[in-house]
Amino acid sequence: MANHNLEKFSYSNNVKPLLYYILLILLVTTGHAQNAGSAGAFARLGYGARGMAMGNAGTAINAGTVATCYNPALASFSEERIVAATFGILAFDRYLNFLSYTQAIQPTAGISIGLINAGVRNIDGRDEDGEHTDDYSTSENQFFLAFSNKVDQSVSLGVSVKLYYSKLFNDVKSTTVGFDLGAYVQATEALGIGLTVQDLNSKYKWDTKDVYGAQAGGPSEDKFPNLRRLGFSYKLPASAGILTAEFENSSLGTNVVRVGAEYNVIENFTVRGGADRIDLGDAATGVKPTFGFSVKNSFNGWSPALHYAFIAESYASHGMHIITLSTAF
Repeated sequence: MANHNLEKFSYSNNVKPLLYYILLILLVTTGHAQNAGSAGAFARLGYGARGMAMGNAGTAINAGTVATCYNPALASFSEERIVAATFGILAFDRYLNFLSYTQAIQPTAGISIGLINAGVRNIDGRDEDGEHTDDYSTSENQFFLAFSNKVDQSVSLGVSVKLYYSKLFNDVKSTTVGFDLGAYVQATEALGIGLTVQDLNSKYKWDTKDVYGAQAGGPSEDKFPNLRRLGFSYKLPASAGILTAEFENSSLGTNVVRVGAEYNVIENFTVRGGADRIDLGDAATGVKPTFGFSVKNSFNGWSPALHYAFIAESYASHGMHIITLSTAF
């Protein structure tokens, strides 16, 4: 299974083996090293080129293009209205896309809405004789709405409502609602502290009666792991950059550290680096080194930017390439 070559499998005309292999490709290629084998792994791969280039240590980053998927409490710190679109280039016919809009709401609040879209294409279906029958695909989607408010000049609280929709096979689909809670404290002028609890109530509910019949099929439930994150950020003097680190504990018993940094080389060019998935309990999971950069410009009240991130994947033929186009206005 190490090479994940789906063409080596022989699928019968019965959909049951096909569902097994679709589940396998989702768990191995999309979820590995992100609480592998648990539901909703696509939403834990990261969010946008900036955050992913900094090792996904985004819980306490309240400056620049804030990402509320890491912490909903960050929305109230958005200094401008920001639109961002992201697409990823991944191994094994996977895809990963993001779309978001974030703005502050005067005097003390902020809001962010967006979409995460992921899945696997070109799953090779074959019959008992090894002949190609059809190309299959899966898709997972998260629609989110985040709101936060500053209860004090240096303290913000936030909540995200997340609608999940997943299509595993023609008649096997799931829709559910989950929640994130977040807090951010500006402890000093340079030091920020973020805290989040993610995926409360998030789960997939499947019903396979239409596929297997009433006797063999039935309802089942896959709960997302609940995540607790504590993050720290430190702004370098003279707005030179940011250092960030966070600790994550999950309901599955995993404990993970992430670190990241960004440095403003010149006014409109920033470089980034980090490490995702520094697992404190299972060294075999593998650290994921990350790096990236941003190029931006400003004219007529608009600030378009190009962000790029590369994320190494130990269990894939090549790493992820993440490209984000954003503009602030």
